[in-house]
Amino acid sequence: MRNGNHQLLSLPALADALKLPKEWIKAEADAGRIPHLKVGDKYRFNRKKVVALLADRAARAAKEVDHE
Repeated sequence: MRNGNHQLLSLPALADALKLPKEWIKAEADAGRIPHLKVGDKYRFNRKKVVALLADRAARAAKEVDHE
């Protein structure tokens, strides 16, 4: 599925692409911590946005560890 120039991935496709558990991604999306669209009962994710968010989280976590 495409949204403008951005490819939208299903939950299983994103989990496979990122090598992360589907359950974790769904929980993060439901909690509002991962950007997503919900169409009916289906989740759709912009891979670039999710990867950027996770990279930012990892960078912030690394900085916190460095300051301890």
